[in-house]
Formats: sequence, C-alpha cells, structure tokens
Amino acid sequence: MARVFHYGNDHLDVLSAINLASGQVHGVLNEEARQKITQSQAYVEKMVAQNATVYGVTTGFGILANTKISKEDAALLQYKILQSHSVGVGAAVPEAIARLMLITKVHALAQGFSGVQLTTIERMLWHLEQGVIPVVPEKGSVGASGDLAPLAHLFLPLIGLGQVVYKEQRYRTHEVLKKFDLLPFVLGPKEGLALINGTQFILAYAVRAVQRLQNCLDAADIIGAMSLEALTGTKAPFDERLHQLRPYVGTQQVAKRLCTLLHGSEIMQSHIDCGRVQDPYSLRCMPQVHGASRNACLHLKELTEIELNAVTDNPVIFGEQDVISGGNFHGQPLALPLDYACFAAAEIGNISDRRCYLLLEGKWGLPMLLMRNVGLNSGFMIPQYTTAALVTENKTLCFPASADSIPTSLGQEDHVSMGSISGRKLNTILDNLEYILAIELLTACQAIEFRRPLKSSAILEYAHDFVRRFVSFAEEDRIFADDINLIRNILSDQSFVSNVQQFAVANGTPL
Repeated sequence: MARVFHYGNDHLDVLSAINLASGQVHGVLNEEARQKITQSQAYVEKMVAQNATVYGVTTGFGILANTKISKEDAALLQYKILQSHSVGVGAAVPEAIARLMLITKVHALAQGFSGVQLTTIERMLWHLEQGVIPVVPEKGSVGASGDLAPLAHLFLPLIGLGQVVYKEQRYRTHEVLKKFDLLPFVLGPKEGLALINGTQFILAYAVRAVQRLQNCLDAADIIGAMSLEALTGTKAPFDERLHQLRPYVGTQQVAKRLCTLLHGSEIMQSHIDCGRVQDPYSLRCMPQVHGASRNACLHLKELTEIELNAVTDNPVIFGEQDVISGGNFHGQPLALPLDYACFAAAEIGNISDRRCYLLLEGKWGLPMLLMRNVGLNSGFMIPQYTTAALVTENKTLCFPASADSIPTSLGQEDHVSMGSISGRKLNTILDNLEYILAIELLTACQAIEFRRPLKSSAILEYAHDFVRRFVSFAEEDRIFADDINLIRNILSDQSFVSNVQQFAVANGTPL
C-alpha cells in the first residue's frame, strides 16, 4: 500500500515529490489543510464584497495593476488570465514534469495563503489520481512573475480548455471531461492569478535534475574506479588523511567511496611496486572533481527543498485585512543553483571523456583502441568521438541563463530570472552526461578484461558482470550505438547504480 503524504502540512522533499509523481506515495488533503484553504478563500470573498483594492483580485495584472475591475467581472478576470497567458510554444514537457508541477502547486496552495477554493484543489488532485495530465509546452517562461505561460497551460483544463493526455492518448480537455461526466470550473476571485503565479515549472525541472545528477555522480564514482583499475592506477590519492586537510564534503565522500570500491582488488595489489609516481588528473583528481560536482548537487538539493515547501504566490493572504503583494514568485533563488549545476554536470562528462581517451592510448599493458586486431577494426576509437561531441555540446549549454534579463510587461516586470531555461538545459546536459558515462562504462568493461585472470574488487566485479548481462565483450567492430543505448538505459533508469549499491550493502561494504 502506498504511503500517505498530507499536502499543506507534511514536509516535501525531492524523493517524496518523485514518489508522489510515480504513485508510490498517495497525496491527500487532511482536515487541517482543508480548514486553512477554506479560511483563506473566505478572506478573498470578503475583500471582493467590500470592493477592496487588491492586486489581481479587483485589479488587472502586471502593468495593468492600477486598472480597477468591477465586482461583477472578478470571475471573468480569472478566466481571462488563463486564456491570455497560455502562450507556450514548443514540444510538450514530459508527463513526469507536468505531474510534478501539479503536485508542487497543490502543496503550495494547500498551505492556505492563496485564497483558492477547496474544490479547485480537489479537481487538481483528481487530475493526478485519474492520470488526466495537462499538456504543457516547454517554452515561454521567463521565470519571473512565476512560470506564467506553462502554469496557464497546466490549468486550462480546469476551465475546460487546452489539452490533456489520458491513457497515453492526447485529447481536447472537454472530450475527457465528458467521459467522466464532469463540467469545467468557474474560477473564483484571485484563483487564476494564484494558479499561474509560482515557480512550479522551474521547481519540477529542479526536482528531476537533483535525482538525475545524484544518480550520475554515483555512477561516475563506480565507472571511474573501473577505469582506474583497467589503467592500473593507484588508490593512494584517495587516502582519508589527505582529504582531512581540505575537508570539502563532496571531496571526502568521493574519496571514501573510491577506497571502498577498490578494497580487496587483485589488480590493485598486482602493480603496487610498479614505480609509476603519479596518475593523470582524470584518475588522481576524481575526489576533487567529482566532489566539487557533488557539492553543487547538495546545494541545489538544499535550495530545491526549501522551494518545495514555499509559498510562491502573489499577493499572499495573511488575513481579511492583511494582504502583501511582493515577489515570492521570482525564480532567481533556483535559477542560480540550476546554472551552477549545469557546470557541475558538464564537468563530470568532461573528466569522463578524458578517462575514455586514456583507455584507448595503448598504455600500461592495454592494447591500443582496446582490440587485438586493429586496422581492420577501429575498436573503441569511434565511441570516444561521441563523448567528445557530447562534451562540447554540453559546454555550449553552460552559458548561464540567469545571467540574462529581458524586461516584460512594459517594464513593470523589469528583472526576470530565466530560471525555466536553466532548468531545461540542465536536464539536456544530463541527457548527454548519461550517454558519456555509458560510453566510459562500456570502454572500462572492455579494458578490464585485458587484466584477466586478475580480478578487481568484489563490488567492481559485480558492476562488470551486471553490464555483461546487456552487452558482451567486443572481439571485433559492431554497431556500438546499440551497446551505448543499452547501457545508457541502465544508467538512466538507475538500475546500474541501485544494483551495485545493493550488492555493496549485502557484501558488508556499503558505499
């Protein structure tokens, strides 16, 4: 049975958000949340009844904030904001992203500071529970007054507009509502504004990126250790004493993991007196490079989890006569760490490519290009072309979107975060990184077999055997793209890392 999460009350973290999106955790509104939502909505109704001047409730939006809207037009205003802001373009975001957007928006609204109707949130939960997921275009947000365009598309189905995906088919919303004998909603005062003000598009991509980057970092340590073994490198630079003198959390964690991964290796023991003084940086400096990227990931996770439990609406309703119009919707707090994480992910790909290159050079007893009969065969030369291409593509994606700002709303919204772009391109970099790591893993597995009959550590031998369930040793050239895709799949679905880590625990040497 799925665990239960109480929207608006429980603390939401990255793993819980992902589990909610996958259905492993069931999200509900308890009585406390329902009361907070109902009370906040009652405050808004009183403001309208008293004809108070409240941004987005009895006024227009953005540059039109000084334009008064009559009490009679308050509901129509909310309908029109969803219409007018639905200007997204490009491909639809993945369904998992749209689900995360709904989940994080429900959690923010359920805290009772936004003035929405309880029935509106219940309809949002219906979409999640029934798998009727809105179609959201990926482009159009500048990440300032919230993710206006994508959130507008996310909530068009509430008013019977837009498109949804149901049972893997795309429909016009009204077609699916008819299947369920449901009617569109009539939004109350402020509801349209509350729905589209917020950082849930940026946040959904941040949640996904934290999970994916963590998985890539874990994989990079394992794969890097395999490459080091194949190249008969030393584990001396991973000595705990060295890293106590420069005690970054990420660096110490990677050094400890590498020592554990290499413990008990016959290969390591076989060349202990080889006379080689130092290994190249891509081997020797894994704690410093992988560790720096881990620090960036930890920073992104910390800020993402603050945002997961934040209220990013505007204006915020504290009481019947207590409304503050501020800037909690601004995406800058996530835009900066997302750009930082872009650099972190790209660097893991960069150092991985260097290890791929080292494995091909024919040094330290390995055959050049990792095949005996080269000339007729190109061996593993060409897969490294792909890592070089992907590394370069990632470099071009590292321009920080958050360093730019283009004024909107006739200058009322004169500084924007561009965080939505930061989040999307980070996930594109991670797509490329998974392929780069897959190629290094293939290459390292090929190389390590030239060290037989010597064995690596128990953990790394398990990792090697796990890969061999999907891809065999290459005696001659073949279509390596097929191998790359197979191994990328076991990296992206996290089965490689999870299986290796489970083995390590069972072996009494947890990573």
